[in-house]
Amino acid sequence: MSGRDVLIDAAGARLEGILHLPADPCGLVLFAHGSGSSRFSPRNQMVAGELNRAGIGTLLFDLLTAEEHREDEITREYRFDIALLSDRLIAALDWVHGNAATRDLRLGLFGSSTGAAAALIAAAERPSLAAAVVSRGGRPDLAGEMLPLVHAPTLLIVGGEDDVVIELNREAAARMTNDPALEIVPGATHLFEEPGTLEMVIQLAIDWFRGHLAGAAGHEPD
Repeated sequence: MSGRDVLIDAAGARLEGILHLPADPCGLVLFAHGSGSSRFSPRNQMVAGELNRAGIGTLLFDLLTAEEHREDEITREYRFDIALLSDRLIAALDWVHGNAATRDLRLGLFGSSTGAAAALIAAAERPSLAAAVVSRGGRPDLAGEMLPLVHAPTLLIVGGEDDVVIELNREAAARMTNDPALEIVPGATHLFEEPGTLEMVIQLAIDWFRGHLAGAAGHEPD
């Protein structure tokens, strides 16, 4: 299955992406990558590929323009600009909702590191569009005052050896009102590089999205 290159206009910023749509997808997941990453992140590409094989569409796209990414590699000024990242993700949600090929699909968000905060803010800002959220090694705490406004079913996945991030996720979950699920993957560090750990993340994400994205847009799954 080949992907289709797309361009998303986010308030004048042209964001490059790759859209994969399996035959008769049960939903579409937008990826919000973490600090200093891009649509070519090997981990997110691996997750996206397995989602596709499970019948779920994916949109991997860059939250930063090529010029911003080059600047960020030197200054790191953009990777923690959560307001900018969430605005870009909201623009992508709106783009998908307005696209003929994807407008009838229920939408999920998969966020990593700082991208998880952007995903939660986007879910709070677009409650009619975001039907489910998964965070992988994320920083949901950076969503701040938006956390109680997230209504989409949310799964927080953290490595069992990632002690600081576990605590940050627990604190963020306590501020949320949608009873988020917290899954701790034994033996995994922050990037889930240990054998079998990313595969556990993938299966958790597939189960979560298939459980919450089935059905047409605007309708709750059975």
